[in-house]
Amino acid sequence: MKYKFTAETCDYMPFEAKPEGYDRPIWRYSKNPIIKRNPLKGVARIFNSALVPYNGEFIGVFRVEDETSLPHLRLAHSKDGIHFTVEEENINFVDEEGKPYNPYYAYDPRLVKIEDEYFIIWCTEFYGPAIGLAKTKDFKTFVRLENPFLPFNRNGVLFPRKINGEYKMLSRISDNGHTKFGDIFLSSSKDLKYWGCHRHVMESGGSGWWQSLKIGGGPAPIETEVGWLMIYHGVILNCNGFVYSMGVAILDKDEPSKVLYRAKYYVMTPEEDYETVGFVPNVVFPCSTLIDKEGHIAIYYGAADTYVALAFTTIDELVDFAINNHEGVGRDRDLGR
Repeated sequence: MKYKFTAETCDYMPFEAKPEGYDRPIWRYSKNPIIKRNPLKGVARIFNSALVPYNGEFIGVFRVEDETSLPHLRLAHSKDGIHFTVEEENINFVDEEGKPYNPYYAYDPRLVKIEDEYFIIWCTEFYGPAIGLAKTKDFKTFVRLENPFLPFNRNGVLFPRKINGEYKMLSRISDNGHTKFGDIFLSSSKDLKYWGCHRHVMESGGSGWWQSLKIGGGPAPIETEVGWLMIYHGVILNCNGFVYSMGVAILDKDEPSKVLYRAKYYVMTPEEDYETVGFVPNVVFPCSTLIDKEGHIAIYYGAADTYVALAFTTIDELVDFAINNHEGVGRDRDLGR
């Protein structure tokens, strides 16, 4: 292992070695997709979902769309990180007084552990798309917190620890529909209620087209000795619609609005049938990672808004790729204020 990192590790996570002769930094699981269409009664699709190690197994918060196509969040359980049992009922949220506080819709969750609590961040309905935030300690009681931001906003991602005594959240300004713009921003909070000190992190664009339209956060950033390793998605609008690819960047450890390295090239783009054909074609959408003590990474991503798929890489592969293929874009290296 070349680069030291700080993260909760999981030595029973799934992993496949890189295929011989393969020269890309991320490789797909040989038995993808791991969740297919119509996975259980009344459910048409599960995708864009997140999971964490929990009590020697895995627990996930999954985006589930029933046969109305309305998305909600459900818990899922797995012993091996590949085969899942999804609960039949949606997660029931309560407010901080214990009263019911369920969203009209909920999608694209991230699941992040900070100290002894687990946080769910998702896109919720708040007079338009906005970021929802909830916490749990036992995956039995889910407490929704105050709405972090005004609408319209998506792709909320918490850092896995406080930085300089504050929680940090990535997000992407949005609109009320299929957004055709968007950069990544950073916000801070001391109490998860009041958010401020907003900073610009990264803008869409660069010399390539794959992230020319908009970008957004993916899984929780991984802390390495070089900086915060951030897997994100970039989008292009071509003659057939949006194409979502996966990219990688490294942010400053103490001031993560500063981009230290940003790969010019995508690390994964839709190529396989389950990524190019589906409810929304041409989408790879990373939501979650698992890491073992050797620095192996399992990436869970949504494919074509229809499937859950799995890919693998290592800390060393991604850090080297970001450094060796760095391209400065706009004011990425600035403080962002």
